[in-house]
Amino acid sequence: MKLTHKIAVITGGARGIGLAIAQRYLTEGASVVVADIDRAAIDDAVATLEQQAPPEKVMGVELNVCDQTSINAMVEAVTGRFGGIDILVNNAAVFDMAPVLDVTEASFDKQFAVNAKGMFFTLQAVARSMVARGQGGKIINMASQAGRRGEALVSVYCASKAAVISLTQSSGLDLIKHGINVNGIAPGVVDTPMWEEVDALFARFENRPLGEKKRLVGEAVPFGRMGLPEDHTGAAVFLASSDSDYVVAQTLNVDGGNWMS
Repeated sequence: MKLTHKIAVITGGARGIGLAIAQRYLTEGASVVVADIDRAAIDDAVATLEQQAPPEKVMGVELNVCDQTSINAMVEAVTGRFGGIDILVNNAAVFDMAPVLDVTEASFDKQFAVNAKGMFFTLQAVARSMVARGQGGKIINMASQAGRRGEALVSVYCASKAAVISLTQSSGLDLIKHGINVNGIAPGVVDTPMWEEVDALFARFENRPLGEKKRLVGEAVPFGRMGLPEDHTGAAVFLASSDSDYVVAQTLNVDGGNWMS
């Protein structure tokens, strides 16, 4: 029960890693807010979470991280109900890929709008609320092993996740004076519904059968398989709890050994 009485907001919390973190945070005593752009997915996630915790510990909020008004409304709604925010998990993200010569401006703008700009301004709005409340807080930004290196077909996504790592460093150094720890988690290849889309894109651009790329990347992980959403929840609890009070501006690799830094 490392998060008893804490209020945690998880963006992109209706599925995948976000939902797994929400479920784990409930078991650790927190109240959780599922913030997502998909209303139907929010309702499904809330129904799932309410099977393991009282309804008063679960909240769903529509959030478009590309819209400052939506971000501000989310913070206002959560603080209005719970009195404040102790933990933010910036998990909302989008993915696209193409050879460098085929990348479109629309694809570039969308990936940076969600993965970097949306992450940063959600962090900013929540941090302002934390500072005003005066009790500090924990902010966790979901990066990626893609942010540690370049990939020929994934140039923009890699760059957007490298921006997440860099913004985590700068924000962490700036906000720790307010008692706010900003850190990140960099997953590797994770078996979520998004990977079906990723696999289909690799099949298209690398002329592979469907499913082959997913199988190959799983076999290449030193641990022996792709990650699961649940594999990331321990790190998310650590970085949200008092156990990580002296951890500042770091991005922790949780990838089965894919990347060492």
